[in-house]
Amino acid sequence: MSRSYYEKLARIDLTAGTVAVEPLELEKAQRYIGGRGLGTKILYDEGVATVDPLGPDNKLVYITGPMTGTPSPSSGRYMVCTKSPLTGMIACSNSGGIWGAKLKHAGWDGLIVEGVAKEWTYLLVDDGEISFHSAEQYVGMKSEDLDEALRKVHGEKASVLNIGPAGEHQALLAAIINDKDRAAGRSGVGAVMGSKKLKAIVVKASVGHVTTLHDEAALKQATSRCLGILKENGVTGQGLRAYGTAVLVNIINNIGSLPTKNWQEAYFEAAEKISGETMAETCLVKPGACFRCPIVCGRIVKLNDGKVCGGPEYEPLWAYGANCGVDDLNAINVANMLCNEYGLDAISTPCTIAAAMELYQIGAIPAAECEGVPLTWGSAEAIVQWTRRMGEGKTELGRRMAQGSYRLCAHYGHPEVSMSVKKQEMPAYDARGVQGIGITYATSNRGGCHVRGYMISPEVLGLPQQLDRTVTDDKAAWAKTFQDLTAVIDSMGNCLFTSFALGAQEYADLLNAATGTNYTVETLLEAGERIYNLERLFNKAAGMKPEDDRLPKRLTEEPIPGGPSKGMTSKIALTLPQYYEARGWVDAFPTEETLRRLGLAE
Repeated sequence: MSRSYYEKLARIDLTAGTVAVEPLELEKAQRYIGGRGLGTKILYDEGVATVDPLGPDNKLVYITGPMTGTPSPSSGRYMVCTKSPLTGMIACSNSGGIWGAKLKHAGWDGLIVEGVAKEWTYLLVDDGEISFHSAEQYVGMKSEDLDEALRKVHGEKASVLNIGPAGEHQALLAAIINDKDRAAGRSGVGAVMGSKKLKAIVVKASVGHVTTLHDEAALKQATSRCLGILKENGVTGQGLRAYGTAVLVNIINNIGSLPTKNWQEAYFEAAEKISGETMAETCLVKPGACFRCPIVCGRIVKLNDGKVCGGPEYEPLWAYGANCGVDDLNAINVANMLCNEYGLDAISTPCTIAAAMELYQIGAIPAAECEGVPLTWGSAEAIVQWTRRMGEGKTELGRRMAQGSYRLCAHYGHPEVSMSVKKQEMPAYDARGVQGIGITYATSNRGGCHVRGYMISPEVLGLPQQLDRTVTDDKAAWAKTFQDLTAVIDSMGNCLFTSFALGAQEYADLLNAATGTNYTVETLLEAGERIYNLERLFNKAAGMKPEDDRLPKRLTEEPIPGGPSKGMTSKIALTLPQYYEARGWVDAFPTEETLRRLGLAE
């Protein structure tokens, strides 16, 4: 082991019940950094792009980055990479907590899981030993209950990753949950785990069992400098700790870009009732942190019935709140808890409920199919009960909704009601009022997504500099840079939120100290560009078409009807060609020249 990589992967064949130890190719790892980049490279090289996402030939790659588990700030991240059953394209879902750090400390850079188990199974990673165990007795168990049950068996210091009932019945919105309330949430990765009859992965690691760092003194110095920058920054040093990501509710609403009632509007009159400030004053028990995180953005909340659980991030607060017209904070907290318990994507699930509410509004979903819980705007009962029904998969409409808004709306003859890109629901920023975020939605390799190029940072928060959210000037180049840097951070194993304060130079310093690489700002961003282009090649092989880089017509043809951004539409038709030019792409895909420049010509 050397240079912050263990240089060791486990290939786990569920069909045969075998584990093979494979060496990590260090040169490849450093070329793609690790995490998201290396996971995508493994899947691409092994031909996963062309397989059935829910068939036995799909693979799950649980992979850390070189910074995962190190003393660097917010270094608990890991990725789950697979072919998405929701989009049919690349899926790389990121999660925090402590599970990723535990896997690294147990001596593994990653796990490659393939095949299908004969019966429901869970894996135990106990330092260097990996064993198979029957999970038949845990079938149907919710995520938090399973977490507690497996830690009773394997010790309280074990970290548990698992799927809930939604993953078991292969709901396309199924997430993977670790450490009770942290989620690899998007793109249906939990459904792939369910298709393999893999219920959980438990990790135990000996105290002090860590990788060798290239230059401990240099990493300590770089970490100290980064911690100082994070502390001094208003967002990472104060705002997120005090109010969590929900600090954005009022900020985004006040500029008129908080999608409301399935994006029919962009301003929510009752936003204050579901804001981070109101949460802090009413139901917040304490903030929560992932491994070695100084930002502490997580929320632990108390429900009206006294139960204490993980609280919602900004996205589910918006999606269950404004997007469904609901201003009941406790109901939102309950619905978010149900997403964690059933193992559901806490963005796509409420967004699908919002789409169903619009279908109900226009008469496409008849009242009889609602089985006593009408899908009416503002209904606190509806968001709770339909989340439960989607998780359980026992009612016809609940099962249909659990496949996502794209399939739901197509079934009822109104595909235009689905606010999705590449069949994945868009998150909580109206691209009509924030022009740059529309580029990242349209061009995201994993479908509607904000964390693959968080243009809200410069366009709204003014980090690293303030851009005018209403114009398109230079937004394509900015979006490309943010996408490339995000690919780097995801691949390193650090948290994206550190980028509110840190820049490419700080990440290069951390990575070079830990691994012995000699990245400059330019070559580090080029590595991110290489990763982004490789994902696009995966999607091309999977059947992506140029027209998949698009936004719903509502954003381009229906002006925002009221509020501070009244009259605005997305100008994606202007910015998309500029983006392709900045990327060196033609018709949504890289040119041969671009591939040669990035070393991807093969």
